[in-house]
Amino acid sequence: MYAIIETGGKQVKVEEGQAIYVEKVDAAEGDTFTFDKVLFVGGDNVKVGSPFVEGATVTAKVEEQGRQKKLVVFKYKAKKNYRRKQGHRQPFTKLVIEKINA
Repeated sequence: MYAIIETGGKQVKVEEGQAIYVEKVDAAEGDTFTFDKVLFVGGDNVKVGSPFVEGATVTAKVEEQGRQKKLVVFKYKAKKNYRRKQGHRQPFTKLVIEKINA
């Protein structure tokens, strides 16, 4: 069984036991997090939401909170002596999908 959930403005296909990286969610390491924005549930019994499947949830365990590798943002204008260097590290959450309730 698999499901498509919405988190952080993105859609993610998940299966039980799978580890996924998503935009940071407000939960501590070791906590369980429940997604209620389930768009689709596939498998033997297919359910399609409009926009979300009623009563369907996906439960995941928070395994890690972290930040990605540094991304360098460099702005440059030729012949104008304009240079700006800035770094950015996007926060993420690593989740392990425990159960798909449909």
